[in-house]
Amino acid sequence: MTKKADIGGKRLISLAPAAWVKWVTQQPDVIAQEILGSEFQWVSRENDVLIKAYSPIQGEFLILNELQLRYTEKLPSRMRAYAALASEKYGLPTYPVLVNILPPTTKVTIRDRYEANFMGLEIRQDYRLINLWEVDAAIVFEQSLNALLPFVPILKNGGQATVVQQALNQLRTDAQLVELESLLAFFASFVLESDVVRQIMRWDMAVLRESPWYQEILREGEQQGEQKGRQEGRQEGERSLVLKLLHRRFGSLSPTLIAQVETLSVEQLEALGEALLEFTQLDDLNLWLMQNT
Repeated sequence: MTKKADIGGKRLISLAPAAWVKWVTQQPDVIAQEILGSEFQWVSRENDVLIKAYSPIQGEFLILNELQLRYTEKLPSRMRAYAALASEKYGLPTYPVLVNILPPTTKVTIRDRYEANFMGLEIRQDYRLINLWEVDAAIVFEQSLNALLPFVPILKNGGQATVVQQALNQLRTDAQLVELESLLAFFASFVLESDVVRQIMRWDMAVLRESPWYQEILREGEQQGEQKGRQEGRQEGERSLVLKLLHRRFGSLSPTLIAQVETLSVEQLEALGEALLEFTQLDDLNLWLMQNT
């Protein structure tokens, strides 16, 4: 049985909480005391990370970290609710942080606060906004931000083979970080050709499928096809991801090959996703399709 990957937000931040809290608050004297449970009465998310922190000036306070694959217009309201729930539960002031991993796929204004006016009453919740594609990859190495190592390929100036290799080397210096290689490979596939990704690191699709980031991208495809039904929506998500990886690996595919992939079941698409980065030429794909369809 495949071991469930523990590469959600809490796992990533727990790798170097001291460096993380200094970075998100931009306060060098902030100390991470402990990672708290962020499961409120009706809120439970894998990528919500609540840290109890301390600074000589502010005393004890909470840092609420919300890691999102992509920004949506619902997030300002969510940040307001989470910050209030955290403060109410622990009786401490809260410093909310929203980290967006990938740029939005549609045109949307990314806001750094929640604002509303109801019957003359003003409501406002500020939060620290961090868009990873605007963060220079160099600071990951300079500040030992191990939580960001898997995201290096999508950071500013991070989409180069030499920088990805540097991130991989750093992951491999610590046994606790090895499990993050597949996540690094996944995000590297957004900016590098798949043969380059295959050459510089190990790709473990079986482990990666348990990652909340993979599941989030899969849900995007499911939503696009949900009018076709849940099963067809999942199939659409798998198909979209596999075709993207194949295009990265081999460039343009013939209409015949695309048609063959589009007829695969969810199980076959999952199997192809695990096998494709072992392919060295297009004939390997043709052979796989002959043997598995």
